[in-house]
Amino acid sequence: MLARREFLRGAVLAAAGLGVGTLATGCGSNGSPSGTVATAGDRSRAAADGADLPGAAAAVSAFSAELYRRLSAAATGNLICSPYSAVMALAMARAGAVGRTATELDTVLHAPTAGGGDPLGPGLNALALTLDARAGARKDMHGAKATITLDVANALWGQDGEKWEAPFLTTLARHYGAGMRLVDYRADSAGAAKAINAWTSQQTKGRIPKIVDGLDPSTRLVLANALYLRAPWNSPFGDAQPAPFTRLDGSVVQAQLMSVDAYDAGYATGPDWQAVDVPYAGGELAMAVILPDQGRFEAVRAALDGTALRRLLTGLQVTGVQLDLPKWTTRTRVRLDDALVALGMPTAFGDSADFSGMTTTERLSIASVPQEAFVAVDEHGTEAAAATAVVMGVSAIVAPRRKLTVDRPYLYVIHDRPTGTPLFLGHVTDPTAV
Repeated sequence: MLARREFLRGAVLAAAGLGVGTLATGCGSNGSPSGTVATAGDRSRAAADGADLPGAAAAVSAFSAELYRRLSAAATGNLICSPYSAVMALAMARAGAVGRTATELDTVLHAPTAGGGDPLGPGLNALALTLDARAGARKDMHGAKATITLDVANALWGQDGEKWEAPFLTTLARHYGAGMRLVDYRADSAGAAKAINAWTSQQTKGRIPKIVDGLDPSTRLVLANALYLRAPWNSPFGDAQPAPFTRLDGSVVQAQLMSVDAYDAGYATGPDWQAVDVPYAGGELAMAVILPDQGRFEAVRAALDGTALRRLLTGLQVTGVQLDLPKWTTRTRVRLDDALVALGMPTAFGDSADFSGMTTTERLSIASVPQEAFVAVDEHGTEAAAATAVVMGVSAIVAPRRKLTVDRPYLYVIHDRPTGTPLFLGHVTDPTAV
């Protein structure tokens, strides 16, 4: 199918540890950080429009639930993914899509308005800048100083000498804060891949050291988004102690359970599940832990659609919870291709893909969308990172009133409380597995 069409590689990276809202500087064809940046029009990032924020948050939430359900159905162990990162990556590709390709992307990404050159950009710009404001100095509930790190960055690496469309470049600068770094895939595809991976590793504090491989002289473009989170709990947990954890098959392992009286935690319950929302310092970001009833993990996982996720994240009530939660670390690398096709965007991966909004010199299509994500949760807080690559080619304070012991498989959502936006989703079937 791809024999006679050159690849346009697009990588969108989400990872723990980078900065928000700055226009990317260029990197030359040798992979150095000082190369030319090719942008068109006004390179300054647009100011956030609050009117666009609710639609963007709802779109991310809906896509997050759908992508998680697809990925979790095929997962054989623990899972961590960042649909938010995938949305940013795919939205940048959508800015250059035309016709049916664009329509399918709009549907899968739940664009608030269909059509036009960039229906997602204004809202995602407002959301990224809003999330940027969550970072910085905070105090936990005991008055101790704490620092939240939550950074978002976008970048592109395009083939030097290719004719890139000015409206596409302007859109990425205005709504995604991204400038195109010019590289020479034809002469040094390995050097270009090295530069992209170095950027990814830097933005994720080394948590995602490599996101692209196999780039060759037919590569034309890599689009990248990076997301980094490091957040201490608002109420730190006590030291973890060994305790039994029952896996899906009924076997029991000794997990490290940590305990806290979370006076500021949110709580909700529904058919077959309970959920507790554990805030990070400052109370704006939180992790929602969803504990299915015994034997109901699969039913709860399968029922987590966009409506259910949105209702959960906006319906948690502060009640105070005595919580026992395992420590865990998870890393997942997965290809999103099949999930995205199943969700409704097959055209972008085929011979009839139309990304002529990027360039008319060659016909481009998506070749693959790999994502790698990482999360580590302990007594002090959470660190999370994700990187997604869109690889395109030419076709060819209240006393605790609840007690929750998380001693069996559970789901979790790291999210922004004020907007209800999920940043990372996953599940844990064995907290002792790495």
